[in-house]
Amino acid sequence: MVTRLVLGCGAVGFDLLQRLPDGETTVVTDEEPRAESLREAGIAAVEGDPTDPAAHAPDADIVLVASDEPERNRAVAAAARETFPDAMLIAYAGEGARPDTVDAIRETVDRLIDPTEALAGRVLDRTVGFESERARGLRGALLAAEEPVAVVAHDNPDPDAIASAVALCRLADRIGVDADPCYHGEISHQENRALVNLLDLPMVRLEDDDIEAYGGIALVDHSRAGVNDSLPDDTEIDIVIDHHPPRGPVDGEFVDLRSGVGATSTLLAEYLDRFDVPADTTTATALLYGIQVDTKEFTREVSKADFAAAASLIPDVDADTLSRVESPSLSIETVSVLAAAIENRTVDDGALSTCVGEVRDRDALAQAAERLLDMEGVQITLVYGFMDETIYVSGRSRGSELDLGETLRDAFGAIGDAGGHADMAGAQIPLGILAETGPDRTGSLTEIVREVVEERFFDALSDAPDAPTADDSLEYDYAPEGAASVALPYEEGRDDTER
Repeated sequence: MVTRLVLGCGAVGFDLLQRLPDGETTVVTDEEPRAESLREAGIAAVEGDPTDPAAHAPDADIVLVASDEPERNRAVAAAARETFPDAMLIAYAGEGARPDTVDAIRETVDRLIDPTEALAGRVLDRTVGFESERARGLRGALLAAEEPVAVVAHDNPDPDAIASAVALCRLADRIGVDADPCYHGEISHQENRALVNLLDLPMVRLEDDDIEAYGGIALVDHSRAGVNDSLPDDTEIDIVIDHHPPRGPVDGEFVDLRSGVGATSTLLAEYLDRFDVPADTTTATALLYGIQVDTKEFTREVSKADFAAAASLIPDVDADTLSRVESPSLSIETVSVLAAAIENRTVDDGALSTCVGEVRDRDALAQAAERLLDMEGVQITLVYGFMDETIYVSGRSRGSELDLGETLRDAFGAIGDAGGHADMAGAQIPLGILAETGPDRTGSLTEIVREVVEERFFDALSDAPDAPTADDSLEYDYAPEGAASVALPYEEGRDDTER
């Protein structure tokens, strides 16, 4: 049960007390008549000095500073932070608070309720929302993690993963935790590169043992170490935030998996709002683009939460930069690969497979796989080519019930590295002995690659596993009293994981 300590109790504080949800609440006020009236209303109240630690309860999950006097609230908030360093600290600014007082309180607390910004009903909505186990659990996990924290996106991150990593680091910074947005692999698509470059996002590329420099580990837009990322599969994880249904058990001190939303960026936009972290232009633009991409412009797996998050971000978005990110020029290589993919395609029962031969930019394969999904009658695409002694495979699925990531693992896991999510996946296969095919390298090698990849792909499709659905997936949330996650019944419900 949530325990609350209310320090001071003015008119707004009294209104909140009448409407707070169930929980153990104690009020400390230095006004004897107020304390007596609260007790008559059935609320535990004691007379004492709210700034005096000796008058405080021994422990509390939530501390509310709620007198009507701004300077009093400033002093009480400072004392409460010292006495309860690990509690959620929420303060009402008071009536007629000066800007410098508001700023001082804001620097001390986790959440400031400013009467110039909201009426009492809005105050209640924000306070109750901030008391959620998710908000408290995430804050506790960030504070408990060993610094610095690596916020790791999946390999070859897409806009949703990139934006989510940047946003979680901004949230960590707000509560005083050192964190970096990290990834393995490449930031490849023109749109993804434009997003990072135009917004100057501080993404850290990890190589070899770089992860050992970090203490805590958070995963965004994927949920298991060693699956869709290059972390060792036994890596201890502190935080997981993702919107994809999990295929297996997910471990972490804090786990928030909500497949009822269309993007992880939606979840991070919600957390920024809960923690009262201003959506700066850079973060807001990245998050909105992450939502747009993962929901395919709000047409795929979209929820009310995605629309709400987008609406909250739009006022702070740099529209000109977003337009430049959305419409980068296509390279000649991409156009050439797309033309070869169309010409060389094989289509069988809604599945398209095509070999484009030797390529100079493997990113063009993913773009071709995405664009070929728009062909009539096509639900699954597989585009592949080779460079640097490796076959690169990119797959996409739309309107199909199969799990493409698992299908590619079945097809190519024994001869290479494969994986991804239900609708977007990839593989890398060493050419090996195929590279020793004689002087006419390109022609003969293309035919051999096509034969090997296409045969394995269509064989795997014949017995492909179904994608996780709302009926058989679990929704994870934070367990406030323990280190493990709790699996709750599912409530509601683009990722470039190409390893």
